[in-house]
Parts: sequence; C-alpha cells; structure tokens
Amino acid sequence: MTALTIRQIKQQIGQLINGDTSSQIPSFWLTDWLLHAIDKPKLFLMTDDDYQLTDSELAQFNSGVVRMQQGIPLAYLTGQQDFWSLNFSVDEHTLIPRPDTEVLVEQVLNWINAQPVSSNHKHLLDLGTGSGCIAISLAHELKHADWQVVAVDLSLEALKVAQHNAVSNDVTHVEFIQSSWYQALPTGDEHWFDVIVSNPPYIDEEDVHLAGLTAEPISALSAPNHGLADIEHIVVQAPNYLRTDGLLAIEHGFDQGAAVRQLFLDSGFGSVHTVQDYGGNDRVTLGQCA
Repeated sequence: MTALTIRQIKQQIGQLINGDTSSQIPSFWLTDWLLHAIDKPKLFLMTDDDYQLTDSELAQFNSGVVRMQQGIPLAYLTGQQDFWSLNFSVDEHTLIPRPDTEVLVEQVLNWINAQPVSSNHKHLLDLGTGSGCIAISLAHELKHADWQVVAVDLSLEALKVAQHNAVSNDVTHVEFIQSSWYQALPTGDEHWFDVIVSNPPYIDEEDVHLAGLTAEPISALSAPNHGLADIEHIVVQAPNYLRTDGLLAIEHGFDQGAAVRQLFLDSGFGSVHTVQDYGGNDRVTLGQCA
C-alpha cells in the first residue's frame, strides 16, 4: 500500500467532493472520518500536512470512504453523534440524531421554564426514544428540577443503546420501557404526565427518497397515511396520559404543519402552534391539553 500524507489525502478528498460518484458525501464527513482514522484533533489537519498515514490508518480511511459511497452515514462508521450538549452512541437500530430535533428539545425546555415553580414531582414521557437523545438531553437539563423522565421504544435493541447513552452521559433519572407507543403504560391520575414529547416516524411510505436511505431503520422513519398515522395515534391518545394544561410536542415533516395542527385541534388541544427549524421549515407542533 502506497504511503500517503495528510496533504495528499486532503487533495483526494477535494477530488472526491468534486467527482460525480461521491457528490452526495458531505465534505466534513470525509475530514471527520480522516481525523477518526488517525485519532487526531481537528487542528492537526492544518498544522501537520506532512504526517504520513500508517498502512492501517490508510486502510481504515479508504474502507470508510467506500462505505460512505455505498450510503453508510459517518455516524454509523464512528458509532457516535453529537446532539444538544451531549454525545450519543448510535447503531443500525437507531436513527442518527439530527440538529433540527434540537428545536424540539429547546421548545420543551422553554415551555417548562415558563411554568410556575411547583413542589410536586414532574413527569415527562418520550415516545419512540431511539438513541434516547431527546429524553436524555431533557433529563440532563432538568436534573436539578425534580423531573422524572420515562422513555419508551418498541425496539429492545434501541432501548439498549439508549440505556448505554444515559449511563455514558451520567443521566440517572430516566426509566426505559419497551412499549408500542402508550401500550405498556398505566393510566390513571397518578400516572399522568406533565409533558409528552415525540419524534415519531413521519415520512410518507411512498416517498421516493426512502429508497436512498440504506442504513437507518425505515420503521423509525416512515408511516402510513402520508406519514401521519403514528402522529395521529400519539395525538388522539395523549389526553388519556396528559395532565390538564400539560404539553404535547411533536416533531414532523416540513409539509405537515397544517395537518398536525388540525389533529391537535380535533383532539381538544389549546395554544396550538408550530415552530420552524433552523432551515425555516415547519418542524415542531405544540399544544396544551384542555
């Protein structure tokens, strides 16, 4: 194997980005993967152009590039993804946390912080937790505010990842439950939640872009009824689990804002509004239980 320097690898990355076969690979994936392969900080790429990769480092880098070209995201190669202020492990059983989902966390925290201070224990439910990024980020921010977080997912494999992420981020007040949405949760006054949050599957099953998603679990991405089936189930059942004036917050597709607001209104929610993501698209709808 021909030894290559950082300078030569950077030249190759430029060619990959400009070439037809790799036009879908973000440039930062390639540079971040290079840093991962050589186990160096970002500054290294600017200060050590003459560093020569070992055979094993070069083999790892080239193998990762091939896998990216085959549709494997960077996070699945490194097994890590930053979200909010924390770092999360991810694998093929979990979605990769997206920056837009931070809008959901931000909006829930804004609502909680605007509520009157109460001496009662508060409870938050995260439906379809996946890697646990939403539940754990919220629990981390609320760790001094007497909140108990419950996170559910149908996938046992995803729950194992989420439990690992809670431990690695030193978050202890999250209970993980295997459940198909609300199915395994008890009902009754003593079990009602103050907040329910969810980033459910919301892509239309007929969406042509799903064919290009070869790595992430499709069941966590798409839903029937033009992507609204799971959202509708969550909204319709939410009043059975939310306290009066409790918050329901759901992430959804950029073109689903009006439909989701109508679902909230049809289920008796008040103060219904949609918040846009960092790209200016409808992304999170919130409402309070009547």
